[in-house]
Amino acid sequence: MALGAARMVKFGVLTKQPQTVESLGSATVICTDKTGTITQDGMILARLYTHKTQTIISLTEPLSPSAKDVLRYARWASELTPFDPMEQAIVLAYETQFDAVTHPMEYEYPLDGTPPMMTHVYAADTRPVRVAGKGAVERIVRACQLPESEAATILKQTTQLAEQGYRVLGVAGSDWPTSIAYPDNQDDFDWSFKGLIALENPPKANAKAVVKQFNRAGIAVKMITGDSPETARAIARQVALPNADRMLTGIQVMTMTDSDLQTEVGPVNVFARMFPEAKLRVIRALKTNGEVVAMTGDGVNDGPALKAAHIGVAMGQRGTEVAKQAASLVLVNDDLRGMVDAIALGRRIYQNLKKAVGYIVSIHIPIILTVALPLLFGWKYINLFSPIHVIFLELVMGPTCSIAFENEPAERDLMRERPRRFTDTFFTAGELGLSVVQGLVIALAVLFVYWQAMQAGYGIERVRTMTFTTLVMSNIWLTLVSRSTRDSVLATLRRPNALLWLMLGLTGLLLGITLLVPPIRTFAQFISLTGADLGQCLLWSVLGVVWVEGWKRISADGQPASESQPPKKPDSTPLP
Repeated sequence: MALGAARMVKFGVLTKQPQTVESLGSATVICTDKTGTITQDGMILARLYTHKTQTIISLTEPLSPSAKDVLRYARWASELTPFDPMEQAIVLAYETQFDAVTHPMEYEYPLDGTPPMMTHVYAADTRPVRVAGKGAVERIVRACQLPESEAATILKQTTQLAEQGYRVLGVAGSDWPTSIAYPDNQDDFDWSFKGLIALENPPKANAKAVVKQFNRAGIAVKMITGDSPETARAIARQVALPNADRMLTGIQVMTMTDSDLQTEVGPVNVFARMFPEAKLRVIRALKTNGEVVAMTGDGVNDGPALKAAHIGVAMGQRGTEVAKQAASLVLVNDDLRGMVDAIALGRRIYQNLKKAVGYIVSIHIPIILTVALPLLFGWKYINLFSPIHVIFLELVMGPTCSIAFENEPAERDLMRERPRRFTDTFFTAGELGLSVVQGLVIALAVLFVYWQAMQAGYGIERVRTMTFTTLVMSNIWLTLVSRSTRDSVLATLRRPNALLWLMLGLTGLLLGITLLVPPIRTFAQFISLTGADLGQCLLWSVLGVVWVEGWKRISADGQPASESQPPKKPDSTPLP
C-alpha cells in the first residue's frame, strides 16, 4: 500500500495514509462538485440581462448604458482582489469596459443565507452608488420585494439562461443615507433590482469520458452544486450523467425525514442549491445505505462533508487549507480523471495484496510440514533444515510477495467490475481454502521426494539437497501460477512485470550458486546432484503446483451464466 501511495503521485493524487489507497477500491459513490471539477476551472461572463430594458445582451456586443450599470454593480459586489473564478470573470469583464475600482470599501456583508447573497458598501464619495449586492436570483428578487409579475419575468429569464448551462446571478443596488446606520441584515437595504449576469463554465473536455468510466466500474457519480437546478441539470446532461432530470435541492434535502432521504439519495444523481448542512445529510444518508462514499470539495464549508465521507478528496489548486486538512486525498491538478486512476490503482493493490497473502499461506505450509511431520512420525532424518536454509527461503519469499506481486499488472476488466462490498472479508472461505490446499499439495510433493530419497538409502546431505531444491523450485512455479486466479500461466507470461522476473531470476541464480559453488555448497551442507536427481526434483515440484491450472479451467467452465460477462471491447486507456 505504501508503494501504491507513491505510484499515485504520478497520477496527480496525494494521499495522507497508505491504507486510503486500498479503500478506494471499495468506493461505490463519488459525490463531486460541479465548478472546477466537472466543469472547467475558469469562467467567462457571457451575457447580461438588464431589468430596465428587459433585454439579454452578449458581452461581445457594445453595451447599452443599462447593461453597463448591471456590470458596475456586479463588480462592486465582488471582492477587490477576487480568488473565486466567478468573481474573477466579473472583474475581467468590468475592466474591459471601465477603469479599475479605486474607491475604498466601507463595509461588507459576507456571503450567507439560503440561497446565499453578499453585499458591499462603499464610501460616500462614490455617490450616488453606495451599496451593491449579488447572489442567487431567488434571494435577490426576494430582497428587492418586486411585484409578482416582474419577479415571474426575471425568474423566466433565469430559467432560460440556466437551461443553456449558464451560471446565473442576480444583481441589485441601493442608495443609503449617510446619516442612518447600516442595517444588521443585508436584506433590509432599500434594494433596486438591476439585472442578471450569466457566466459560462462549460464541462471539461474529459468530463463525459470520466463519468462513463465511473459508471462502467459500477460507481455512481452524484453532482452536488450550489448552482440553480436548471444549470445543474444542463451540465449533467452535457456530461451524460444518468438520471440527469431527477433532482433534489438543498431545501428539499433538509425538509425530508431520514428514512425518506435514504430512499431518495440512491437514484438521484443531481443535487442543486446545496449548502453545507444539506451536503452533510446527503453523505450520511448514503453511508447509512451501505455505500462507500468519496466526496470532493474545495471550500471551507466543505470541511464537514469531507470529514464525514469515507474518502474525502480536496482540490490541490483551488482548495482551501481547511478542505485539504479535512480530506484524506488531494487531487493536485483538480482533475477528476485522477480519481479514476486512483480507484483503479486501489482495486489493483487490493487484488495483488490477496495474491501475495495467498502465496505466503501456500508456501509456508510445506516449510512447516517438512520440518514438523518427520519429527512427529519419527523419520530417519528429522533435522533436515537448519536456520540457514530457512533464512534462504525467507530471503527469496519476502521480495517476491512484497515487490514482485505489488508490481503485477491489473487483471483484465478490473474497472468493469462492481466495487467489492465494504463488509466483505479479505479472504472468502473458498479463497483461503484454495491457498491451504495448494500448500498441502506442495507439501505432499516435497515430502514424497524427502521420503523416497530416504527410503533409497541416500545420506542426509543428498536428501536435504533434493528436498530443498524441490521446495525452491515449487516456490518458482507457485509464484507463476499465483499471478492470476483465472488466467493460465501461458496467458500471464505475456503480462509485463520486470520485477517478478528479476526476483525469479535471482531465486534461480541463488539456488544454482548454492548447488554448484563448492564453498557455498559445503556451508549449506549440500552435495552435487546428478541429472536424474534434478529431474526428479523438477518433476515433483511441477506436479505439486500446476494442478491449479486445471482447477482454473474447471472453475471458469463451471461459472454460472448469470455471472459470466459478454466480451467487451478493450479499454483504450491502460490501467495504472
